[in-house]
Amino acid sequence: MSATADHAETNLAVRLGFQPDQVVQEIGYDEDVDQELREAIEAATGTELVDEDYDDVADAVVLWFREDDGDLTDALVDAIAYMEEGGSILLLTPKTGRDGYVEPSDIGEAATTAGLSQTKSISAGKDWVGSRLITPKAAAKKR
Repeated sequence: MSATADHAETNLAVRLGFQPDQVVQEIGYDEDVDQELREAIEAATGTELVDEDYDDVADAVVLWFREDDGDLTDALVDAIAYMEEGGSILLLTPKTGRDGYVEPSDIGEAATTAGLSQTKSISAGKDWVGSRLITPKAAAKKR
């Protein structure tokens, strides 16, 4: 029995709430994103990530956000618009000490203002921390 890095990354994507056949929309992609995490999400869902131009609703949204990307509350509200009712947002922000770091208090405030609840934060790669955000309706009927 050998645990491979690929398996560990896929397990991270599953722990973050990604499931087979989900449509996952990615927002905020840039050259600094964690490619291994992206691939792990695709492996866990069995589908490719769709970009910001996707014109249907997604089951989940991956939002890469850095301090200089604008207003986090606005970004979260926009992400909700792309999402199926009961979906979740994986907000990925740079870890402490990295360029673009976002204070946890800013994340909490923006999530609350956008009508989201934070369920967990987890290290999501070498340079990123992930916060799983859900709508209160999704929390009430947790699938």
